[in-house]
Amino acid sequence: MKLSTGVCLLISASLLAVMAGLLWPFHSPKESVEISEPVKRTYIGSMRIDNQRFLPEYEDPSSAQFANLSAQVGQQLKLIYSKNSVLAKYFNHNSIQAFSEGDSGDDSIVVYYESEFDVPVPQQTSLDEAIGSVEPPTGSQWDQQGQGLQKPTDTLNISSITAQAMDQRLTTTPLAERKIFNIHVRNPGHVHSPGFPGSLYPPNINMQWRLRADPGHRVRLEFHNLVLENNCQHDFIKVYDSLAPIEKHALTEQCGNPHHSLSFISSGNIMLLTFVTNKEKNFPGFRAKYSQIPLTNQSCGGALTGDKGLFSSPFFPSNYPPQTSCVWNIEVAKEKFVKVRFKKFFVGSQSKRCLHDYVDINGERLCGSDLKRTVITIKSNKVTIKFNSDSSYVDQGFTAEYEAFNRPDPCPGRFQCSNNLCISKSLQCDGRNDCGDNSDELNCTCPGRFKCSNNLCISKTLQCDGRNDCGDNSDELNCTCPGRFHCSSNLCISKSLQCDGRNDCGDNSDELNCTVVLQQCSTFSFRCRNRHCINKLNPECDGVQDCVDGSDEADCECGRSLYRNTRIVGGEASREGEWPWQVSLHFKGLGHLCGASLLSDRWLLTAAHCVQDTRRHKLSQADKWEALLGFNVQNETNEWTAKRGVKRIIPHYFYNKYNNDNDIALMELDASVNLTQHISPICLPSSTYYFPSGRDAWITGWGSTMLGGDSATLQKAKVKVINSWFCDLFLSHTVTDNMLCAGVISGGVDTCQGDSGGPLSVANPSGRFFLAGVTSWGNGCGLMYRPGVYTRVTNYRRWIKYKSGL
Repeated sequence: MKLSTGVCLLISASLLAVMAGLLWPFHSPKESVEISEPVKRTYIGSMRIDNQRFLPEYEDPSSAQFANLSAQVGQQLKLIYSKNSVLAKYFNHNSIQAFSEGDSGDDSIVVYYESEFDVPVPQQTSLDEAIGSVEPPTGSQWDQQGQGLQKPTDTLNISSITAQAMDQRLTTTPLAERKIFNIHVRNPGHVHSPGFPGSLYPPNINMQWRLRADPGHRVRLEFHNLVLENNCQHDFIKVYDSLAPIEKHALTEQCGNPHHSLSFISSGNIMLLTFVTNKEKNFPGFRAKYSQIPLTNQSCGGALTGDKGLFSSPFFPSNYPPQTSCVWNIEVAKEKFVKVRFKKFFVGSQSKRCLHDYVDINGERLCGSDLKRTVITIKSNKVTIKFNSDSSYVDQGFTAEYEAFNRPDPCPGRFQCSNNLCISKSLQCDGRNDCGDNSDELNCTCPGRFKCSNNLCISKTLQCDGRNDCGDNSDELNCTCPGRFHCSSNLCISKSLQCDGRNDCGDNSDELNCTVVLQQCSTFSFRCRNRHCINKLNPECDGVQDCVDGSDEADCECGRSLYRNTRIVGGEASREGEWPWQVSLHFKGLGHLCGASLLSDRWLLTAAHCVQDTRRHKLSQADKWEALLGFNVQNETNEWTAKRGVKRIIPHYFYNKYNNDNDIALMELDASVNLTQHISPICLPSSTYYFPSGRDAWITGWGSTMLGGDSATLQKAKVKVINSWFCDLFLSHTVTDNMLCAGVISGGVDTCQGDSGGPLSVANPSGRFFLAGVTSWGNGCGLMYRPGVYTRVTNYRRWIKYKSGL
């Protein structure tokens, strides 16, 4: 994913001193102290007690045993809080939520509790720090009394305690109004949202299902249906590896309609499912099956011998459990080396150090979902592979195979790809990308086939068929159509099919520039506002009035640059005002994260993946973003620069974060900007606008250059629109109809991290730029046969109109 600094106003100390001097005579010290009404602050925590045996009655909140132990825990929590002046000052009350068995079985209990404080807003940070520093009391501390509280008669042996602020989305509903269900999963069953499947779920609900398995078992929860609002700030489900919503034990948070593994397994015999909705936009909801599986069912680690074998993360393709550690020791014959190939790999989030979930191969950690190498060669007959998951946010995991090979020849009897994959020699130079990096199709002699200019081999039957099968269009050059009509796609058709109202060429070029004005529009016709249609290639804003009502030349104050001729990987620095529709999106505290395109004085277009929440940052919150317009160098503003907040964000409802489909989002600014030569919108193409393969296009952004650091100066680079069919072949059939490919087949020029959401700009013959694509994703940056992929804007013209009015 192509996700990748700020402007500060400094007030001098002397100026502050002058201001303080002016204000001092009018306020006494007492009056100058800020008075703030206290707000409720709720913390969720857990406590381990080592000298208590778990009783079946502790599962029932109405039992006397539950009440007695709760009273003891509450009293000791008060004593603990009394030792800290901040906690003692603002403490309100405790609420014991549940008990579960500890890791050591009958010898310990885990308590889940909520603590509520009434604290002035300026003191919230101090309270958070105080809660984070709470530790189990030592023996000497019990000898002291806090605020008149007596030492409990039966002192509980607290071995660990942890607490953190509760997710604010869960605190909007008072504890007494939450719907809580306690379920034993010994017998399989189902849970579902209210009304499912016959009706939509209701608004403003907060529900919890506490799932408990038999001792020595795990809880398995599998979602068979999940359709919620696509904004996790509004409606969401969240699963925890505990009986309370403690963030450090959160396994997943989901909204929308995800298309990946939704099977979750606990580390022990408990799990919590929460479901929260707001007052708007209700959806069908969810249905999930619960069951229990023996703790010993996990197949993980061990010794592997023999020339080849398979191994995978626990429970693959279900999500692996938290707090898991596996070690595989692979050993083959002494005279051989080992090669490991990951067939599927989804292990946590991508990071340089892989601190959370990871796979370790002889000390090298791998994580994320986009491995630079899927085949790893170990120059030894032994290798140790470790898998580790921490206590939160699980993933699907991996499946892999290992193979022994002779030291001089890693692919005996087969072809070795550049990525170390071995394939049959019969697949070499067959015109298909069998290696995945296209190395099997390079430098081929192509006997009996057509040799492309980029050295690819294709069947001669694909030559002059109207499709860019080579990727560089060399198979469609120098084609002739004697006695027939030559389509723009290089296809040859009968002249009798020209201007017959049907798209015989496939690109509609046989129906363009016809003298007939149609009353009924075809798929490729431009619709005038009077509902007449023009069969002319891209008539918008070309300087010629084609529609009788002139609507093809209306709204054309767009797409003009200060420069008529006009890094990104392989690019060069832009000039001031060269791309006046380019926007830099800054997230507060992080600086530049994504690009965007200016559509009007109030609307921006960017990528949906830029505004998806992460574990640490709520990127979907509009008030956390700032849009910077009319500048060229990060951190250097000038008289043309404008900064605006974001009023609302509208990601596409069907955005799919796993295949990047519908990767588009609108942003509405909190105030209009003045349109100038340095700040002006790009032209929005109609839904019938045609961007043919081979057309020059421009990519712009402040993202990474040459796979290194981000660029401070806006970069630009010229690329070409690439045939989608061939691009899909290059990228292993992951390009949908809503995507557009552009790049340089030989590599070296591409968008990269930090360019996401920015424009793919294409100029028409009159020099006016149209927005062809939104920077979305790619495999690496600037690699050979790995073009960039962009959201195809023409497919979303009606959606943009519906959401913004543009």
